[in-house]
Amino acid sequence: MTIGVALHTTDTENQIDATVELARQAADAGIRSAWFGQTLGADSPQLAAIVGREVPELQVGTSAIPIVGRHPLTVASQALTAQAATHGRYHLGIALGSKLIGEGAFGLPFERPVARLREFLTVLRQVTGTGTADFHGELITAGTPVPAVVPGADDGVPILVAAMGPQALKVSGELADGILPYLAGPRALEEHIVPAVTAAAEAAGRPAPRVVALVPGVVTDDVAGVREKAAGQLAFYEQIPSYARSIEASGARRAVDLAVIGDERAVAEEVRRYRDAGATEVAFSLTDLAGDADRLRTWALLGELAG
Repeated sequence: MTIGVALHTTDTENQIDATVELARQAADAGIRSAWFGQTLGADSPQLAAIVGREVPELQVGTSAIPIVGRHPLTVASQALTAQAATHGRYHLGIALGSKLIGEGAFGLPFERPVARLREFLTVLRQVTGTGTADFHGELITAGTPVPAVVPGADDGVPILVAAMGPQALKVSGELADGILPYLAGPRALEEHIVPAVTAAAEAAGRPAPRVVALVPGVVTDDVAGVREKAAGQLAFYEQIPSYARSIEASGARRAVDLAVIGDERAVAEEVRRYRDAGATEVAFSLTDLAGDADRLRTWALLGELAG
């Protein structure tokens, strides 16, 4: 099983320099993949490309770029550039987005997200696979009057989707290489998410999909204090319907109930539960909640589990 971490830092003089340093520490601990979220700040494919070049021990990926407000040709260009920069170690993660982002940030109606996802993935597969596109859908039009080729990215780009709902899982199984569920506990993975995406992939004649479970967690002795901080950070997701449904399907009431917080034994057991539920990879986030000592302690454990 691949073990990774989600890297995020903004409380610093230079986010890029700080992220590269964190990535080096993660690699030194034995961790082999680093993932970068997409907000309205740093561009995640660029960040992944920089980290991947500076820290060649790591696989790198985005988790995930909301497709609302973006065009697949632009995202494909970013992904192919990152793939060439990292010599084949980049993984593109995309997400449907939400009404909060679509309307609040871009002023765009958040309508027919699954239909948009299907068309977006169709274009991405064409462009990253062949360098060309000729697509005229209901929501997206994409053509390549000149080739969309980035020498050095000849093997294409693995594409994953932050999918958890039935319709998004069906589309992801048919057109993507895997999924990036977040705040989806072992129960939701085993009973709903993994069977749905696997069945869709099999029906489409595609290989078994990767399931990269993004898990909020940290190794610490201050369980109560870290849990309180995590509750504040994770509460944001409770107002997004797709996450709220996933939290409920996991048997939890609040997002923080899915945070893995405890000593090495407790955290290692939870990682095993995700593996047994069908996750092919696990990536920990929120390891900045308890300070540098607990972050390094967490990464040491994850490195051991990866080894």
